Parts: sequence; structure tokens; C-alpha cells
Amino acid sequence: MADPASYRPRDIAEHPGVYRFYNAEDKVVYVGKAKNLKNRLSNYFQSNLAERTHRMVHEAVRVDWTIVGTEVEALALEFSWIKQYNPYYNVQFKDDKSYPYLALSMKDEFPRIFITRKEKRPGLTYFGPFTHTWALRNTFDVILKVFPIRSCSSGNFERAKRTNRQCLLGDIGKCAAPCVGAVTPEEHKAIAARLIEFMGASNGDIVPMLKNEMDEASQREEFERAGKIRDSIASIEKMFESQDAALADDLSADLIAVYEEGLHAAGSIFVVRGGSIKGSRSWIVDQERALEGDDQYGSLFYSIYSQSAPSEIPSEILLASEPVDKNALQEWLTSLKGSKVTIKIPQRGEKVELLNTVARNAQYSLIQYLSKRATDAAVSGKALIEIEEQLELTRTPLRIECFDISNISGTSVVASMVVFEDGLAKKSEYRRFIIDTKEATDDTRAMHQVITRRMKRLLADREVNQVEVKESGGKLSKFSYPPQLIVVDGGAPQVAAAKRALDELGMSDVALCGLAKRLEEVWLPGESDPLILPRTSEGMYLLQRVRDEAHRFAITFHRSRRSKVMLESLLDDIPQLGETRRGALLAKFGSVTAIRSANVEELASTPGIGGKIASIIHEHLSTLKTESVDMETGEIRSQ
Repeated sequence: MADPASYRPRDIAEHPGVYRFYNAEDKVVYVGKAKNLKNRLSNYFQSNLAERTHRMVHEAVRVDWTIVGTEVEALALEFSWIKQYNPYYNVQFKDDKSYPYLALSMKDEFPRIFITRKEKRPGLTYFGPFTHTWALRNTFDVILKVFPIRSCSSGNFERAKRTNRQCLLGDIGKCAAPCVGAVTPEEHKAIAARLIEFMGASNGDIVPMLKNEMDEASQREEFERAGKIRDSIASIEKMFESQDAALADDLSADLIAVYEEGLHAAGSIFVVRGGSIKGSRSWIVDQERALEGDDQYGSLFYSIYSQSAPSEIPSEILLASEPVDKNALQEWLTSLKGSKVTIKIPQRGEKVELLNTVARNAQYSLIQYLSKRATDAAVSGKALIEIEEQLELTRTPLRIECFDISNISGTSVVASMVVFEDGLAKKSEYRRFIIDTKEATDDTRAMHQVITRRMKRLLADREVNQVEVKESGGKLSKFSYPPQLIVVDGGAPQVAAAKRALDELGMSDVALCGLAKRLEEVWLPGESDPLILPRTSEGMYLLQRVRDEAHRFAITFHRSRRSKVMLESLLDDIPQLGETRRGALLAKFGSVTAIRSANVEELASTPGIGGKIASIIHEHLSTLKTESVDMETGEIRSQ
């Protein structure tokens, strides 16, 4: 701990600026701004500091500052440095969950539409976030029908161009098929522009059109088609769920509230446009290290608006309480939007009532966040979403099964299957397999065998009438639950073997990947190069945990089985020792070392073994050299 007096600065300028405190490792631990640097910095070197501020100034070993022209420049620079240095003691709001967006790549020659949960990137047009993922996915199909923009990946698009064959979406009218020249780039971009116009305004244009189409289908007695259109309308109205809000038609603003509880806080926003709530979102902050007196609104505003397009920033923002830097925040937002932005604190009426609702939403988000963190479900949810996106899966892998092979020089080959559901280990469904070494002479054949055996059990259980089993009070086999993702411990050879097993059983739709230990590479079937996930990725961390758990389970089983095989082979060579007596020895001693170290009296006390047979066992084992294996290094030792 440093003495603040040892680095207290002198001759500080009396101008607006931004300052940084550094620790002994020269890492920035706190960033702050001030209208008057001299007055603000002097406060950090007084006595009777608040607890967290006292801790920060004693951890720091130096402070520097930068003078700027205005308070707004200081605010912008502070935001920039907080993002750059990620200081330990600064308030930083983070999303309480990952919300889905509808994204459109308008800068591409042929714009692509897709659903994403990633952070916003330049060059993409975003709509959302949306709180109901199922409604968004259902509506996605409707959007493709009305606005047939390409939704395929770049690889599939280029493949279709080379082969001059459109995909299924083109055949059923959910893509304008620009890959085969069915539309020109200009025509395709015009379709995308109409979608942007629709998404930016309301659902008023498409819903009446769909209702007319539903009525016409009903009149033609095409009731199945009419029912599908009805469901599509319901999905659109659910996606734009705010239409039920009874608000003034002229209300267009962002309403923001912060709720605090202990050392945590949550901030929520309702986006209101034309009297309708277009969306809501929440952020969470851990205030355990945040300095006392720091303004939360500044950090929350940066989380909300720093990456927003000018058109997304409203002219009016309503808050439940006045922020410390209200004027600076207004000027900063005005500079981002390019026109006047006003921050107001309403005192009465529907705006206050709606702000109370926003505050309750923030409170609920915080309660939900804290309860999820207790079991790491929130972190696991983020990891599952990252895996879904990085591996381009068709659905979130709520059930992951991982397989690992363990053997020493091809002997006592075993396999393990571990199960993770919702990102958490489900040990009651772990399984162990003894590999038939007559068929499987190496790891790849062993992997092929275990995947085949597991999937054959799944196919067999599908033949069972599950309703009858449940009604009779029975339980379904734990092999009857299909995985959304299979992970194998290994690289391209192991993945290829697993893929071959799935294809042979007609289960090629099951997602598959491999995780190689050397560089933690993710291998996908049919790919010549691995996928490298960021080391800081929650998805990568979950895959590693799944793989390591499968390895641990396989090694434990292999160790116990090898010990048992060694023991049984030794006992088989001893005369007058039948199956019953061998079982009694196994039950009492349990290992080769224990039996060899036992004296004649201890052996004789085993049920079914008297003094004569005990002497024979002791003499036989004392003259026999055996081998043991160090399971950590693989070294074979003689005893």
C-alpha cells in the first residue's frame, strides 16, 4: 500500500480535464473527469476518505491528467479511457443478458439478413433488441417471405454462384435468389431498403396485407394456409409487443431508470416511439469497487448510446432523477445525434408512471441476475449463445454430450460420455463404455464405436412408446434424450470418425465438433482448418470444461478398470482359487498392492480362504513381479 502523500501532485491546472490513477504495475485503476482539476484531485488526498476511495488512493502510486477545452470534451475522453483501460474502480454497466437483434448488411453487394446477439459492428443496420426470441425467429420466416433478402452465409452464397443452383429458400420464395442472377444487385438492395423502411416505421403496412391474404385464403377454403398466416400475424404483433401500451401518440422518448440494492445496481430503458414501446433493455453493474459518489447515469448513458446510430438517439430522454453531469450529457448526446437532445425529469402524469414501470423492470432484472449468478446460469447462457453463433448451429445446444477415449498402448480401452444441460454438468447421466479392442485398434476406431453404440441406443429408445411409459409410471431411458451438440476430445481424425458413425446411422443432422488440446482448436466436420475461439470467450471456456470433465471421467474409469484387470489376471494364475474366492478377495482388498502387502493371517481371514490357501496366495504373489502404471505420466513401473 502506497502513501498518497508520496505522489500527491503539485501545481495542478484549474481547467477541465481527465485524470488517471495508476498502481505499482503501471495499470490504470481509476479514470475520472473534473470541471476544475485542482479542486477535484485535491479531494483525493484529504483525510476521512470513504472506504473504497481510501482503498483506491492507497493502491495507486501515481496520478496524471490531461487538460481539455470543455466539460463535454472531458466527458467524451473519460468514456474513451474507461473503455480502453477497463479500470478496476470505475462503474461499468454490462448487459444482464444477451438480446437478439435483426441485422442487415447493407454495405454488401447483396445485403444479407440474419439474427445475431453479438455487439454492434460498423457496416450493419440493426433492429431491436427484441425481448422474445421465439417470436423474432417465427417472424424471421415471415419477413423472408414478404422481403425475400438472402439469409445464407457467405460460403453458401459463393457456392451457389459457382454451381448456378439456388438453395431451397430460393425454390420456396423466401429468397430472391441473387446468387443465380434472378434479381440484379439494385433490385435486391431495393428489397432491403423496403425492409428498413418497414422496420423503422411500424408493422402497420404488413399486418393489413397479411390479414387480407388470410381472409382470401379462408374464402378459398385454404384453412391450413389461413391458419399459418394467422400465426404469422400473431408473431409480428408479439415481436412489436408494445402496441398494447396506452400512451399518448406524441410521446417519443427514451425512459431510463436505475435501481440499487446493496453493492449491485441495474439500469433499464424503455424505447418509446409514437406512443408505442418499441423495446426494452437492462444493464447490470457491480458496485463493490465503484468509488463513492460516482455518477451512475454517465456510465449507463455510455453503455446505451456510445454505439448507437444518430437516428436511434431520441430528441428527449426522461429520467427518474437528475444526473450530476446533466448539461455535459446533453451536449455529448447532441454531438452524437447532430441535433438537440434534451434530458428531462418529469414530476407528474403518465411519464412518471411509466418511469416507475421502468424502475420496476430494473429491479426485476437485478433480482433475476443475482439469482442466476448463484448457479452460474447467466454465464452459462452467454456461453451457450456464443457456441451457437460461433459454430453456426441451428439451435442453442441446451444438451451437450462429450466423448473421450482413454487407453495405454491399446490396452484396457475405455470411453466416457459426460452430459451438460443448460451449461451445467448433469452427472446422473454420465456413462462409461468398455471398448471392444478386436474392432477398435486405435482412438479413431474407438471413437467411431462409442458414438455408434450411443446413437443406436437413442434410435432404439425412439421405438418405445414414451407416452405409455410415462402413463404406466415408468421412466424413460437416459439415452432417449438426444444431444443438440456432440463434442469429441481430439482433432480432425476423431471428428471424422464420429461424423462417419452419425452418417451411417442416418443422424447427420446432429451437430458435432472436436476440441484439440494442443492449441485448443475447435474442429468442425469436413473443414480443413480449425476454428479458433477467443481465449476470453465464455463459449470456449464452457467447451474446455466439458472436454476436461470427459477426460477426468475417462481417466478415472480407466484407472479403476486397469487395476481390476491386473488384479484378476494375477489371481487367475493361482491354483485352487476359483471365481467365488477371487470375488471375496476383490471385495475385501480391492487392489493388487493391498493383496500383495497383506500377510498370511490377513489373507486367511477372508471368507472362504483358510490358512492353507492363504499361504499359497502369499507365496505366489511374493515371488511375482508385477507392473504398475503412473496415470499422470504414463510410466510403467516394475514392482
